[in-house]
Amino acid sequence: MHDVLVIGAGPAGLAIAAALCDAGLEVANLTPGAAPVPWPNTYGIWRDELEPLGLAHLLGHQWTEGVVYAGGRDLTLDRVYGLFDNARLQSHLLAPCEGAGMTWLRGSAAAVAHQPRHSVVTTQNGDALSARIVVDASGHQPVLVQRPPFAQVAYQAAYGIVGTFSAPPVGSQQLVFMDYRNDHLSPAERSGPPTFLYAMALGHGEYFVEETSLAHCPALSFDLLEQRLSKRLAFMDVQVLEARHIERCLFPMNLPLPYLHQAVVGYGGAASMVHPASGFQVGAALKRAPTVAEAIVRALTASDSSPSRTARAAWQALWPPDRVRRRHLYGFGLENLLRFDAQHINAFFAAFFQLPPAQWAGYLSDTLSTREVLQTMASLFRQAPSEVRLALARSVGSEAGLLWRVVKG
Repeated sequence: MHDVLVIGAGPAGLAIAAALCDAGLEVANLTPGAAPVPWPNTYGIWRDELEPLGLAHLLGHQWTEGVVYAGGRDLTLDRVYGLFDNARLQSHLLAPCEGAGMTWLRGSAAAVAHQPRHSVVTTQNGDALSARIVVDASGHQPVLVQRPPFAQVAYQAAYGIVGTFSAPPVGSQQLVFMDYRNDHLSPAERSGPPTFLYAMALGHGEYFVEETSLAHCPALSFDLLEQRLSKRLAFMDVQVLEARHIERCLFPMNLPLPYLHQAVVGYGGAASMVHPASGFQVGAALKRAPTVAEAIVRALTASDSSPSRTARAAWQALWPPDRVRRRHLYGFGLENLLRFDAQHINAFFAAFFQLPPAQWAGYLSDTLSTREVLQTMASLFRQAPSEVRLALARSVGSEAGLLWRVVKG
């Protein structure tokens, strides 16, 4: 029997597995295929999120020159942004797993049954795997973790190209974090869901360009995003010479929190760890893993250890009341963005990125306290143009349920 069975070997799954191995537990990892496999997608993060963790060396690319185009403004971002070197990140997380002799198991979880002192996961092939606690890091549609039903799921969707181009789509040292300019679209297209360009220079004549829908319900199709990216590049008189990698990203932004009293622990997308305001998750998975692992260790060493008690301790470490309150506030902000047309969303982000850097940076990285998040939202309300303030004021009534959850915790 293992101490912990982790389901999934993506960035979140390996982050929690590495922390559990570092904590001295006997860990097994269950994945459908041969593991580990390379991670194909790009993962961005602000450097200052990694520095306190001593992990800035895991970045493969960094940019000090960042810009947002919104509301007719060119806004410079005084904050270093980077992309993970996926191979380096994966190797960093695998090192403690391999050092502790983590067991790799091949299969897909189908069901779980809880005994007084351990849990048994049954795979689709009928294998029974026993562990004192199970951590489900299988993604946004988890196999074991349960959450309340939720009808209106908003998705972030993106279509991107890594390759070479006939002319630089961005400056040679530049990161374009958001470019909401839409002169390349027809009037009818501009009245549709807003999308933005996320792009960066990768060096050696290579660039990454991606058309992104921050959040929409239902999700925008990859075909639509590809068409918009093509039109944007054509408007810039830029042609794709060689597409070395095509990236398609789709994930939910506003899934409800899982039930926090269930006997299986969720992590990553399975635990709704995506930031509702930005879509970032990997930084949170790296930052919170040691705390969750410590909670699991303490619970497993208790004389009355059981799957339900251990899971409850882990859930409390992952989603303490103040973090839950902040998430409801971020959800309130997201619901506003879902109702904004292109004009409103341009005005919103033009105001947002003119806030003091500590406020907008802390908001996007979830490093502010609940009070500081409220202060940031109040500052944005004062600074935003009248049409945005009116839309925000109207939403207080329509989204009263989210605000009540902030009060209730």
